[in-house]
Amino acid sequence: MLPLEPVDERLQQAMKLVLLATVPGMLVLFWLYGWGVLINLILAAVSALAVEAAVLQLRKRSIKPTLSDGSALVSATLLALALPPYCPWWLTVSAAAFALLGKQLYGGVGKNPFNPAMLGFALVLVAFPQQMTLWPASHGMNLLAGFQQVFGFGQMPDAWVQATALDSLRINKSLTMDELFAGNPAFGHFGGRGVEWVNLAFLAGGAFLLQRRVFTWHAPVGMLASLFVISLLCWNGSGSDSHGSPLFHLLTGATMLGAFFIATEPVSGAKSPGARLLFGAGVGLLTYLIRTWGGYPDGVAFAVLLMNLSVPALERLAASRQEQVAP
Repeated sequence: MLPLEPVDERLQQAMKLVLLATVPGMLVLFWLYGWGVLINLILAAVSALAVEAAVLQLRKRSIKPTLSDGSALVSATLLALALPPYCPWWLTVSAAAFALLGKQLYGGVGKNPFNPAMLGFALVLVAFPQQMTLWPASHGMNLLAGFQQVFGFGQMPDAWVQATALDSLRINKSLTMDELFAGNPAFGHFGGRGVEWVNLAFLAGGAFLLQRRVFTWHAPVGMLASLFVISLLCWNGSGSDSHGSPLFHLLTGATMLGAFFIATEPVSGAKSPGARLLFGAGVGLLTYLIRTWGGYPDGVAFAVLLMNLSVPALERLAASRQEQVAP
C-alpha cells in the first residue's frame, strides 16, 4: 500500500485561485479561436494527470493527495493556453507529458527548478517548430471540424492559418509599422489582432491574484517594466526597421500570461522580494531580445527557463545588496 501524504491546503487553495484567474483569458481565447482552445485544455489536463499518476505509482508515492493539490492541473492549463489551438493531439500530449516528467524528475512539486509548463512548451517549440506556428486566422472551426483537425481526420484549409503579429514583424523587411497595422490581418489596434484582448484578460486575472495575495507584485512588475523600458529604448518609430512600440510588446504574444501566471511560479522562481524583482526584469529583457533578434517570434518560455537557472545567483545578489543597505 502506498504511504498516505497530507494535502497542502494552502497550495490547493492557491491553485484554485490561479485556475479561476485564467478564466477571463480562456474565454477570450475561446471567442477568438473556438473549440481548439477547449480541446487543448482537455488533452493537456488528461495527459498531465495521467503522467503524474504513473510517475507517482513508479515512485511508490501516494497518488490522490498529490493530484488533488491542483499543481498538475494548473501546469496543464497554462501550457494549453500557450499552445496554438487545433495543433495535433500528439503535440499537446507530448508537451504535457514532458512538463510533468520534468517536474517529477526532481522530486515533484516544491522541488522542480524549472517551470513545468514552459519546459513542455519549449520542448515542442524546438522539436516541432512548424506545427507551433500554425495559428488560426479566424474564429475557428465548429466542434466536429475541430476534432477532425486535431486528431488528423481532416485537412486544414490553406487560408485558415496565418503568421502571428510577432512573427510578421520579425520577418518584415519593407513595410512600415503603419502599413503593417493597416494591411496585415495579424495586427489589431495596438498589438496582435484579438491577442490584445487576450492580454488584457490575463492582466485582469493577474490583478485578481495580486488582490488575493497569491503572489507579490515584484516579478510581474519587474517583467513588464523591463519589457517596456527596453522596447522604448530600442523603438525607432514606425519605419520598416522598427521593432515595435512598447505598447505593441505589452499587448502581443504571451506577455501578460507570462508576467502574471508564469514568472510568478513560486517553486522555480525567486523567493526574496529583491530577487523576484530581478527575476521578472530578466524575463522581460530576454523576452524582448529573443523576439527581436532571436530565432523564435515569442521568447517568454525561453526567457523564463533561462532565468530559472539564474535564481541562486539572483538570491545571493539580492541578499548582498540587502546587507549593504542594512544599518
